[in-house]
Amino acid sequence: MLSRQFVRENPETVREALTNKGVDVDLEQILDVDAEWRELKQRGDDLRHERNEVSSTIGELKQAGEEAAAQEAIERSSELKSELQAIEARAEELESTLESALLRLPQIPDDSVPVGADESENREVRREGFADRRELPASVVPHYDLGEALEILDFDRGAKVAGGGFYVAKGDGARLEHALIQFMLDVHREQGYEDVFPPIPVNSASMRGTGQFPKFTEDAYRIGGDNAASYDDDDLWLLPTAEVPVTNLHRDEILLGEDLPLKYQAYTPNFRQEAGEHGTETRGIVRVHQFNKVEMVNFVRPDASEERFEGLVAEAEAVLQRLELPYRVLEMCTGDLGFTQAKKYDLEVWAPADDMDDGPDVGGRWLEVSSVSNFGAFQARRAGIRYREEHHESAEYLHTLNGSGLAVPRVVVAILEYYQNPDGTVTVPEPLRPYMGDTAVIEGHDSVGEEKLGDQ
Repeated sequence: MLSRQFVRENPETVREALTNKGVDVDLEQILDVDAEWRELKQRGDDLRHERNEVSSTIGELKQAGEEAAAQEAIERSSELKSELQAIEARAEELESTLESALLRLPQIPDDSVPVGADESENREVRREGFADRRELPASVVPHYDLGEALEILDFDRGAKVAGGGFYVAKGDGARLEHALIQFMLDVHREQGYEDVFPPIPVNSASMRGTGQFPKFTEDAYRIGGDNAASYDDDDLWLLPTAEVPVTNLHRDEILLGEDLPLKYQAYTPNFRQEAGEHGTETRGIVRVHQFNKVEMVNFVRPDASEERFEGLVAEAEAVLQRLELPYRVLEMCTGDLGFTQAKKYDLEVWAPADDMDDGPDVGGRWLEVSSVSNFGAFQARRAGIRYREEHHESAEYLHTLNGSGLAVPRVVVAILEYYQNPDGTVTVPEPLRPYMGDTAVIEGHDSVGEEKLGDQ
């Protein structure tokens, strides 16, 4: 959230951010509301001062026997009180309007972020793992076909029990997901992260604190209500990312300088309706309504946030490096930056089966497995998270950062496609084998029920 003072003093900067991020907000209306509020506040202060002066004379006038003048002063004090109440009521109304409007203003992009309209203008920072990539079969089978053939991914039964956009991982497919989660958690523990296992439902106040609300209500899964209906702070939603509960652990708190940096990690399932993505990625597990993810959340001093951002990118990359999966790092341009971010890098793993126009020259496609974001004080201001170096010093807003470490299903896609063998099996990356009972190769499972009989 931007402070009203910043918006008031830097309207051109805010206007530029709105244009570059493609956010449609009536800034002039916000400035007009703020100006009226400030005028009313000043008028209220003047009336309060006048009323105090008038009230102080009433006793003196009565003591002096000037009853008529005293009565006149009483009447004037009453008039001032009524006028003041009306002004305060209007100011309170404007205050509420202004606070709601400020919630719809996006974060200002960092000066280093390239200006661009959309994802086509993102900047590739580097690629890793392509120089010594493993030899692939002549024809790489897409993960959705291979997963079904091996009986480790089941889309029909996922749709049967939950609807379209859900899947079932079973046998070695389920073990692979569990292995990835535990492996990621262990990697990040080595990097100094403290584990958090948060609630899956989160309240509206938490969604507002991290910036999901009010802008993205249509993408969330509401518990016990329609998304379009009004909601209160205590209404519950299924979390879209562990960023929401973990960041809000310290909502409306003051941390101490000695606490920082705080580095938390959390595994959770995540739930997204993907309301704006109908008709995309209908096959496989690239875009689903429920998926597992390990999330890293950092709380840092403002002067340490830039360095911590680069460190967070490296911490997320470490997972891909240890798994020896080829990937690239992208810097998001302003048009693809997101509502809350001041700066963002995406990590995209290589999935070689499905050739896409925007894929690498060697074929296949890129799959985003992590977005590493620096929010500056944007989330901290929305959520009321501050810190002070010493007990006697005033508190100031800290900076928050987060990054996925990583999104599990898309890593599964990359493993099934990159580590598959000509005989239809899949080699398990060495770091994952201890988490899978030393299984080195996924050979698949037999089907169950009458379907194993085929067309007999």
